[in-house]
Amino acid sequence: VQQVFKQLFYVINAVALNNLLLRKDVCSWSTGMQLRFNISQLEEWLRGKNLQQSGAAQTLEPLIQAAQLLQLKKKTSEDAEAICSLCTSLTTQQIVKILNLYTPVNEFEERVTVAFIRDIQMHLQERNDPPQLLLDFKHMFPVLFPFNPSSITMDSIHIPASLNLEFLKKV
Repeated sequence: VQQVFKQLFYVINAVALNNLLLRKDVCSWSTGMQLRFNISQLEEWLRGKNLQQSGAAQTLEPLIQAAQLLQLKKKTSEDAEAICSLCTSLTTQQIVKILNLYTPVNEFEERVTVAFIRDIQMHLQERNDPPQLLLDFKHMFPVLFPFNPSSITMDSIHIPASLNLEFLKKV
């Protein structure tokens, strides 16, 4: 059950983050607030079902950081440093793409300046990120089956003749 929910939450993360990276109309402060609220609801559900050890919440980390990135101030060099230290699960390409797509929804917000984006790129240039922008939503985590040894010894097993397994011999 834990492995199923980890995979499910990864797909939720990948699809939501890919949509964020591809749609300018959703890159705003209010979307960041809505995302963070929805993610907290998912995390609360995991806690309520006692699935916090499944790793499902950790698969949402890139989406959480993207939501926080949408909510942070984006003006000064200190803001750039804060963004770089916070967004460790996002690649440089993803951070820059979200900043480029950021669209203010009211008059109190401003677009992200080109100078600020260059500052971010300067701070992140030593990172060795993979060159991919979008997450692979078809990624599959390996399924692990726990080994539970049987208390029945092999000497005590009787194979019925009706199974037609005469080729099996007790040694």
